[in-house]
Amino acid sequence: MLDVHRLRIFRSVVASGSVQAAAANLGYTPSAVSQHLTALQRETGLALFARAGRGMRPTAAGHALAAEADRLLARVGEAESLIADLRAGRTGVLSIAYFASVGAAWMPHVVRRIITELPGVRLDLTLREDIPPVREERPDLQLVVAPAGFDPGSGFTAQHLVDDPYVAVLPAGHRLAGRAQVELAELAEDRWVDNDFARGWCRANLLEACTAAGFAPTFGVEAHDYPTALAFVEAGIGPTVLPALGAVRLPPGVTRVGLLRPTPIRSIHLVIHDAVEHTPAVRIATAALREAVAAVPTR
Repeated sequence: MLDVHRLRIFRSVVASGSVQAAAANLGYTPSAVSQHLTALQRETGLALFARAGRGMRPTAAGHALAAEADRLLARVGEAESLIADLRAGRTGVLSIAYFASVGAAWMPHVVRRIITELPGVRLDLTLREDIPPVREERPDLQLVVAPAGFDPGSGFTAQHLVDDPYVAVLPAGHRLAGRAQVELAELAEDRWVDNDFARGWCRANLLEACTAAGFAPTFGVEAHDYPTALAFVEAGIGPTVLPALGAVRLPPGVTRVGLLRPTPIRSIHLVIHDAVEHTPAVRIATAALREAVAAVPTR
């Protein structure tokens, strides 16, 4: 194996024209430089220099190795720069998984801040509702809905971000549209727009709250996502009940009202892979998420 340090010294001797000049440029003694050259010639089995009067000149083999050393040292320099950038968080890949409503409400701010402060970092963004079952498939950061105090698994840490209360979104002219808050049971006679085709945790949480209020909602139409459900509400088809973050941007004419007795709530957490917890990209992403939470109040 070639010693890169010796190649640098060798290249300096060729460029400087003498051992003494290279030693002065590198801050070494001439004896140390000569020892490295002797070791390099022994490692390669080549005569790299020939005597020229009182000095020395590169042989044909020395010139060929010097040319190759230029290319090699350039690649080593690039690798060293990459390592420095990785340590400083200026480059690399940051993977983030998130669910739809926080994607619209928070992720634009998070992404803008990361690419502004760390333009060399490539973002791998994934829309995902569940935590991958295989550890190796899990992202660096994931936004999840889960009960307070849930266990994110070995090697991961969960940070609570916010509790997101559910709200009712009512079509224009609805009998409850003028109210700031309504009891959940007051919507029992309406035909609702279902907004969770996946039948996930958020829908189960809502149905549990309805059961606590003494009724089971009747769904008149099924939508696959919150924006489509809101479009149905705008069309006057019926109300929908969804987390407040899903109702940040409402179509014209619809009304958002708070819910009481009970108020369904989902807890949103940030799950961080412990291996990257202290990297600059993760620190910036975490800070940006908390800024986004503060800027988009759910209550």
